[in-house]
Amino acid sequence: MNLLIDALPKSVVIDGLAYLINTDFRIGILFEQLMQDSKVDETQKLDLAISLYFKNNIKNKEEAVKQILWFYRCGKDMQQSKGAKGNNLEPIYDYEYDSDYIYSAFMEQYNIDLQEIDNLHWWKFKALFKGLNKDTKIVEIMGYRSMAIDSKMPKTQKEYYRKMKRMYKLPSNKTEAEKEQQMADVFASMF
Repeated sequence: MNLLIDALPKSVVIDGLAYLINTDFRIGILFEQLMQDSKVDETQKLDLAISLYFKNNIKNKEEAVKQILWFYRCGKDMQQSKGAKGNNLEPIYDYEYDSDYIYSAFMEQYNIDLQEIDNLHWWKFKALFKGLNKDTKIVEIMGYRSMAIDSKMPKTQKEYYRKMKRMYKLPSNKTEAEKEQQMADVFASMF
């Protein structure tokens, strides 16, 4: 899938039938939060995820889940979605915890009001999020969270980055790869 030349998907095929899928970015965020919610029973997660993305009742839940995960990963398989470095680093953003920063960054850089926009395709949202420039507060914060503190750094610089890491630390310690694997595991255990 090439975002520059291919049309963004609005449906997925399950058992040879096309089903409209809810493409709005809010659904992708809700899906991620659902999968990370330890208070929701694993079997409930399956039904809730399917109801988030589809209006129709889908009998083949296993295939529906595969299509949801494909859509959530923006058409990439798990290895591609991790990125070139494997993305096993600490998470550098959280949609719930960083919602104010993400909202303001979209307003500042793109003049997109995420509260007012009717529908922003998940894949577009993800591309725009990845493209936020270094002048936005969320990118600055993600920089602090991802900063590797090197023994060659001057002591004052190390102290500064450690302070920034503590100040902007996320409450969850799961890496992006662990989050994706958890989602896959939840659904795999049901089939």
